Amino acid sequence: MATQLFAAALAKQPALHNAFIELRGDLGVGKTTFARHLLRAIGVLGRIKSPTYAVVEPYELPDLNVWHFDFYRFSEPREWEDAGFRDIFASPGLKLAEWPEKAAGFIPRADLIIQLEALSDESRQVSLSAQTTVGLALLQALNPDRSNAPNQQREGHP
Repeated sequence: MATQLFAAALAKQPALHNAFIELRGDLGVGKTTFARHLLRAIGVLGRIKSPTYAVVEPYELPDLNVWHFDFYRFSEPREWEDAGFRDIFASPGLKLAEWPEKAAGFIPRADLIIQLEALSDESRQVSLSAQTTVGLALLQALNPDRSNAPNQQREGHP
């Protein structure tokens, strides 16, 4: 429930419409679950597939294009050019990337990094790190009292 509420709060932020967000964390920590909640919160209807095998799943909304990447199986640099990822990252819209470290050197600097960590009591800890002015705007909107410090939130198991 906390994951869904956090995604809904993030979805309300205007800066999200042209942001690149990295979703980081171990396998099974909830990156795809968070992405699904965020996509639902911004208005994506129908089935939301994991992009694990396709590498990217695009979503077109009336006022927003969204691309959900999963670079877990990304291994061929030529795939970057062949798939047109450079053009996607240069275009306006929201980009979400799971396993961004697998595409290091190809993807631009993220606006916001969302680090998910599973704790021993089955709860999750979420850490947010802004890397750009867009990321800072998102961070400030989500936690105006701590605008320059990393935002950490502990939440129950989604």
